[in-house]
Amino acid sequence: MHAMTGLRRWRGNPLRRPTDLAEAWTALGAAVLIALGVPLCGLMAGLLVHENMARAVLEQQHQRTLVTATVVRALPHPPVDSDPETSTARDAHRPVIAGWTAPDGTLRSGTVLVGKEHAPGNRFRIWTDSRGRIVQRPLDSTTAASHAALAGTGAGAAAGALVEGARRLVVWRLMVRRYEQWDREWEEEGQDWGRTGTGS
Repeated sequence: MHAMTGLRRWRGNPLRRPTDLAEAWTALGAAVLIALGVPLCGLMAGLLVHENMARAVLEQQHQRTLVTATVVRALPHPPVDSDPETSTARDAHRPVIAGWTAPDGTLRSGTVLVGKEHAPGNRFRIWTDSRGRIVQRPLDSTTAASHAALAGTGAGAAAGALVEGARRLVVWRLMVRRYEQWDREWEEEGQDWGRTGTGS
């Protein structure tokens, strides 16, 4: 709105300089880009990330399998860690040797962190790949949508910052040009500008 007011103010004004009109058009262009281009940029980025994340969700859900593992024996805790965050996670879980059957039918075993309540013979569920190696649980649609929303928001904010930065740079250059023009005009008027009898 401010840009439109600036354009209306300079239209037909005898004091208008080319830099004034250029500054008003720059402000209007930046306002239009921020109002329309930035949301569009965020939407496109979010849709692109969502498409890729949805593909990753399908791939992970296809490639990862939830299997049942059995605790074989408990392992001793690692040395005490003075870091409160690490020690809290350490106290809540314990390493055990567990065995499980991979999706291809082979028997597997390895070290797994489980809750402290698990004792030898207890069963629990883990995610494995097609070869039976332990992997993280697959992404779900909600997580993918959250990542896409964050990516879209970040892209929109970055685009807005870029537009505003470009506007400020253009206005700065216009101001420099305006001051240079004033200096030239002042030099042309000479030292007698404004004195009585000099024709001013």
